[in-house]
Amino acid sequence: MFFSQLLAFLFLPSQAPSLPVIPWHEASIFQIPIDRDPQVQVIVDQYLQTLARQGLDTKRQGIWIQSDWAILADNQGKIPVPAASLTKIATTITSIDTWGLDHRFLTKVYTTGAINNNILQGNLIIEYGGDPLFVWEEAIVLGNKLQQLGINQVKGDLIVVGNWQMNYEESPLKSGEMLKQSLNSKNWSRIIEKQYQEMKNKPDRANIEIQGLVKKVETLPDNTQLLLTHQSLTLREILRSMNVYSNNKIAESLAQQMGGGAKVAQLSAKIANVPPEEILLINGSGLGVDNRISPRASCRMLMALERQLEGSNINLSDLFPVAGVDKKGTVEYRNIPYGIPTKTGTLSVVSALAGVIPTQERENIYFAVINYGSDVEGLRRKQDVLLRNLEQHWTFQPLLPKNSIDISFGDMERNGELKIEN
Repeated sequence: MFFSQLLAFLFLPSQAPSLPVIPWHEASIFQIPIDRDPQVQVIVDQYLQTLARQGLDTKRQGIWIQSDWAILADNQGKIPVPAASLTKIATTITSIDTWGLDHRFLTKVYTTGAINNNILQGNLIIEYGGDPLFVWEEAIVLGNKLQQLGINQVKGDLIVVGNWQMNYEESPLKSGEMLKQSLNSKNWSRIIEKQYQEMKNKPDRANIEIQGLVKKVETLPDNTQLLLTHQSLTLREILRSMNVYSNNKIAESLAQQMGGGAKVAQLSAKIANVPPEEILLINGSGLGVDNRISPRASCRMLMALERQLEGSNINLSDLFPVAGVDKKGTVEYRNIPYGIPTKTGTLSVVSALAGVIPTQERENIYFAVINYGSDVEGLRRKQDVLLRNLEQHWTFQPLLPKNSIDISFGDMERNGELKIEN
């Protein structure tokens, strides 16, 4: 609203006749506090004093709090430090910039030879398409689709193409063995059976016997025929699962497809408009102390993410765990004020927390706290108290998911869309 009022102020009536002309000092843009809030820094200083009394070096505690219009608190906020899984904020914004929220990764299935009397007289070939969440349920549905096409037996080999990954397993051959096992329910383990029983819409069990071996090749062999494609969850669903559970395997899979940690750092610094030296990454997950992000950069990335989501039907709470709303994941046992979307981060001597506080007084407040110390559980509790103290200062307004959905693995409507070529 205030942008239209500002336009009315900037342009002459003849240029913008439909907009009311109001005195500049009454425009709502000027009603938003743009000055510093000394009380916020007082609350942060008290927090730092508590850490100091426990022997922690306050120069190694990074804090940055800001609104859209003002820096509200700062302690070593521009210095890049080991940020643990706050790295996944960078992976999130670069993934959206690279693919878009509705992107689906495609796993393609090819054959060599003909299908006669329910026997594939050749090889079954699986081409990796980047899906970081191909799990047992996805393989079960894929097997069902293959059996619908008349395949009960494969005379040849199961060949995986590229960096095939299943159940977060990095070895393509091991992932291939898991796929082979999942395609034949006679060979299911207890884990596969458990996942099958938890599926909402259970497909018929596949019993596809593959007589050959599992092999890996780098490129698609010649003389193959595309049989079907298998669609992943949307990127939006993948990112939410990654952030809620702080899944390192998903994060690293996405980062590798974008060129690795250094490329993610370069892209995220550009998107967030921060100096590149404030985001230094070696991977997309945050594992390792060589992943360094400043508290300020963490906040600026969250602000950039909000810009990315403008015009979509979701907000930050649809991509990150929300205190008091998500009953599983990284915020399950935290005492963070209700309705705040956050990203946690933990290493052996690092406890980090970043997120967005919607307030009545200053709209959205962005914060990042990166603590260095060995008592990780104690640091988490103190971070929660810090947010509770800020809650006493401002009027919090919960930021709830706009379009929350229950992620469903093995969805028959999504997986195994037929793409038969003659």
